[in-house]
Amino acid sequence: MSELRRRPLPHDFHPPVASFSVASDDVADGARLKDDQVFDAGNISPHLRWEGFPAGTKSFAVTCYDPDAPTGSGFWHWVLFDIPAGVTELPAGAGSGEMAGLPAGAVHVRNDYGTRDFGGAAPPPGDGPHRYVFTVYAVDSERLGPDENATPAQVGFMLRFHTLGRAHVIGEYENPAEG
Repeated sequence: MSELRRRPLPHDFHPPVASFSVASDDVADGARLKDDQVFDAGNISPHLRWEGFPAGTKSFAVTCYDPDAPTGSGFWHWVLFDIPAGVTELPAGAGSGEMAGLPAGAVHVRNDYGTRDFGGAAPPPGDGPHRYVFTVYAVDSERLGPDENATPAQVGFMLRFHTLGRAHVIGEYENPAEG
């Protein structure tokens, strides 16, 4: 197993919580991401739907994180929270462009590209395969607390204490070495 495969996922540092199911029409667990989810191709947030979350869920959060980015701290591609509890599906593109399908009240914080939206996969050429962890969190409050000026780390801190359940799907993407 390569060094990249041993890097932890962001929720590996959080207490264990209930699991539930997340599925996508765009991301297959363990498979290569579609061009739509690549930064310089489509740059479109994927479709996600979830079910079986714990009773008492009052909102959801969605993140996309690359633990294999050569930064020492990974790379946050998407951080969205305060999704109302009645919403159990996001259409492709909900976190991109005009945000069509983004539920009212949902909050984006800046990703590591510096934008408040979904930023697609863009590993350095020749860096090997990177994992893109799309996680849905079931949250115990309607409002997580931070506002749109929070950092992904601040949102992660709040999720540490307010997550009832968690589900993820992991896609992969690799840019071959140039020349």
